Amino acid sequence: MRLATVNAGGATRFGAVVEGGFVDLSARLRGRCEDIAGLLAGNLAEAMSLVSGAKPDWALDELTFLPPNPRRDARMFALGVAYKDHQLETGRSDAAFPSLFSKHPQALVGHGHPLVRPRSSDKFDYEGEIVVVIGKPGRHIPEAAAFDHIAGYSILVDGSVRDFQKHSVTAGKNFDASSAYGPWLVTRDEIPDWRKMVLTTRLNGNEMQKSALGMLIWNLEFIISYVSTFTRLEPGDAISTGTPAGVGHRRNPPVFMKAGDVLEVEVSGIGTLRNPVIDE
Repeated sequence: MRLATVNAGGATRFGAVVEGGFVDLSARLRGRCEDIAGLLAGNLAEAMSLVSGAKPDWALDELTFLPPNPRRDARMFALGVAYKDHQLETGRSDAAFPSLFSKHPQALVGHGHPLVRPRSSDKFDYEGEIVVVIGKPGRHIPEAAAFDHIAGYSILVDGSVRDFQKHSVTAGKNFDASSAYGPWLVTRDEIPDWRKMVLTTRLNGNEMQKSALGMLIWNLEFIISYVSTFTRLEPGDAISTGTPAGVGHRRNPPVFMKAGDVLEVEVSGIGTLRNPVIDE
């Protein structure tokens, strides 16, 4: 099932993207569930039964996509240098543990919305990533139980302002509307083997990155367990698993995004996150 948060008919709604349109679960679960985070916390099985055989309430061209979890208290933990090939292109040494930073909700837009290149920099880079979305809460999660805590998977454009990132990772990764998340999350049952998901990033139709998620330095079980050692993971929380080789600032000559560009990140089994680029 593909779960999404959208604007439709002048209101924010959550539901399922199906063949031919969108099934509005916010209407069907009104009073019991307010958003996708609430759906994941206790209503996912009921949602699946409601979607089965349901006719769409909205056509896809009537929707404006938001990040799957657009709440201002949403948390996204992001890994840096998590693929071996990206480690090699950046000249980093092996690390026993992931390097983490946070993506703030204000930095994230939905599928189809413009990525905003900040006026304070011309070094606006792309990073295509696969996101794990948490469905079951937990702290100190053992690796053997990690998959029980996954609700599904989604896609991230980790927009990176490279000159700011050199002196502040938080700043370089969190300019307003510089990143994108979506277009939806695909529930775990739809993707039986996470290692076989293939990520492809295209800038103006040109392939810039391509890798299977199985090329991560750490497996998903370890990553989930590691993050849960310092914070209790909650339904709707997200962990972005890092980017493979091919980022713009490591190319010769470097390639940075500019107004008029179109960035696409496609992941097998999920779909394509597509965003134009504009100037601030």
